[in-house]
Amino acid sequence: MNKKIMCLMLTAILALFLSGCMQDTQDSIVNSHAEALLTKNNELQFRFKINDKILSEEELYKVKVTIHNEKLAAALGTDEFVYGEDTIIDGEYIEVNNEKGNYIFMNPIPLTQDLHVFEIEKMIVNEDAVSVEIINEDEVVARAFLNNFSSQL
Repeated sequence: MNKKIMCLMLTAILALFLSGCMQDTQDSIVNSHAEALLTKNNELQFRFKINDKILSEEELYKVKVTIHNEKLAAALGTDEFVYGEDTIIDGEYIEVNNEKGNYIFMNPIPLTQDLHVFEIEKMIVNEDAVSVEIINEDEVVARAFLNNFSSQL
């Protein structure tokens, strides 16, 4: 009986510890400012704000957007975009303490397949279709799912 109680207590402590770790990374990307915007030109633009407290002035950061939904990835033509990587022509490194704040507005990406607005909204809001990671040379600094959606249509 004592063994079962001890096992339950250890499991509860481990669960609390893990949920505490996950909560910090979720807060690293300010969710109230994180969204996917469907433009009137049928393009998807990812926008988010990075919590200033996680960034160091001495390091360079990139933003990786991963599309986890196969249908949405097919419509966008890929399942991953990296902002700040040399292969992206318009990419830039994130500057810490710049005048605009740490808001990221990625270039709109045209949808190559026609998806209904409500279908895209369901994927993003309810199905964790898009995740955002802030990375430096060595590690993932922050990770969160993008769960807000708006449309100009």
